[in-house]
Amino acid sequence: MREPEAPEASGWITYKRLLRWILPYRLLLGLAFVGMIIEAAAAGAFTSLMQPMIDKTLVSQNDAARWELPLVIVGIFVLRGIATFITDYGMARAGRSVVRDLRVAVLDKMLRLPSARFDREPVASLVSRLNFDTEQVAQASTEALKVLITDTLTVIALVGVMLWHSPTVTAAIAVIVPLIAVIAAYVSGRYRRLNRRIQEGVGELATGAEEILAGQQDIKVYGRQPAEVARYRLLANANLLLNMKVESTRAGASSVIQLLGAIALAVLLGVASMEASKGRLSAGAFVAIMTSMMVLIPSLKRLANVQALVQRGIAASVRLFGLLDELQESDHGTHAPERARGVVLFEAVGLRYPGAEQSALDGVSLRAEPGTVTAIVGRSGSGKTTLARLLPRFYEPSEGRITLDGVPLGDWSLPALRRQIALVGQKVMLFDDSVAANIAYGAAGEASPEAIRAAADAANASEFIDRLPEGMATRIGENGNRLSGGQRQRIAIARAVLKDAPILVLDEATAALDNESERLVQAALERLIPNHTTFVIAHRLSTIERADQVLVMESGRIVEAGTHAELLAHGGLYAQLHRAQFRDA
Repeated sequence: MREPEAPEASGWITYKRLLRWILPYRLLLGLAFVGMIIEAAAAGAFTSLMQPMIDKTLVSQNDAARWELPLVIVGIFVLRGIATFITDYGMARAGRSVVRDLRVAVLDKMLRLPSARFDREPVASLVSRLNFDTEQVAQASTEALKVLITDTLTVIALVGVMLWHSPTVTAAIAVIVPLIAVIAAYVSGRYRRLNRRIQEGVGELATGAEEILAGQQDIKVYGRQPAEVARYRLLANANLLLNMKVESTRAGASSVIQLLGAIALAVLLGVASMEASKGRLSAGAFVAIMTSMMVLIPSLKRLANVQALVQRGIAASVRLFGLLDELQESDHGTHAPERARGVVLFEAVGLRYPGAEQSALDGVSLRAEPGTVTAIVGRSGSGKTTLARLLPRFYEPSEGRITLDGVPLGDWSLPALRRQIALVGQKVMLFDDSVAANIAYGAAGEASPEAIRAAADAANASEFIDRLPEGMATRIGENGNRLSGGQRQRIAIARAVLKDAPILVLDEATAALDNESERLVQAALERLIPNHTTFVIAHRLSTIERADQVLVMESGRIVEAGTHAELLAHGGLYAQLHRAQFRDA
């Protein structure tokens, strides 16, 4: 997804906003700034000492100066070394702290964005912002700032030394400065355009790699490794070309500045020789000016090249701040009881996803009471899961309204509303932590070992947990990849048992399990269902025969409603689906 082009004038506004993230670390920055001043002053002092070094030691053969001046130079460089350490440490600590603060703020913002936002941009691209873009910001906020301040102060100090020794010679080479400014302005704009495209490309690279690695088994089965590698190579090549454009711009600017520096040196030599012939410039003053010029050129090169860091950071900041400025989930409700009764009412509810031509839900009305099971069935794409997503307000209805205990969902505070809902889906989200920690997730991470054990018993999970190497303390790997599908589902059910929310949503909870795992999971669910308002989204119709009401969906509408027996007797769509499943079986 390409970001809109930002006006060139907004670059400085963005950079100022970025610098505000550094303000909490102003003490570190203050120490670093003192170090920068000492560094620049040391550079000026060293070049200035060239005049007495030449005139007093080589020309006039002053014995005292022959020993004193070298010691002074050593002292200058010791002081400069201490100052450099203070500067580097202070800026690095501030920069890494800004990266940490931005990452935490961006992740916090991502978790507050509406679910529809994640439909527009792949997760891998968002992770790229979290990792890659924040690194670019660190370089712009501290490393670039260090170069800008240190080298600017150094240039000022060295120009001061040159003016002190010979204003005429210094004025003769001053014509080079505007040319360097013109180059820097051109390079700045080019860097900004290229780096915005590079960061978009990095997001595409991350998305492509995640898709390929997540689907590695299918890729192997269908023999698509060469095709996927070729697709990834195209993305990597595009990224390579953009990076090379940045490097060629940087190298070209650096080369031109070196050429300008050589021209300035040539002018310096010519004018200095004329001044010396007229007795207005000593040998020592000439060496001091020449040394200042030689030290000045690397600083000018770094000031030109630092534009790459600054513009890369500005491009990254635009992406990060754009995300931070996005509207988060609407949460203006104030209704927040500790526990709801669980009466759920849908009244002519419709939902159309942004950009979709047809409604995902159209005129859906239903009522679910505590202690009852409402089964929702239908073909794939009929709107079953979409209906369930409206309960925790992952999506907002386009029309109609939904109430819980007679209160519209929008009037509930989001934390209070979601506290009333436990969700067990076909795709279980587990964390690379212990079994106990994953179960305790249902109680906001705060649960006694006895409560965790009781939840595991209720979910039929204890029998396999006790066989694990460390029991409840066993780490289960990324997304529980060390467990089978049935074991992961039972941990998710234990989590729901521990939460003990009045509303229970089971979204295809047994669809991908074998018969034995399904039997164990189904038995656990039957213990969980009583005293809850339960919604069961089911593919296997055999699992919902005892539901209090069955809603049959087609094209976003409820086309049939009744008990299992009533719908079979009716001979409509439900009966067709039932016959088809048993015929396949």
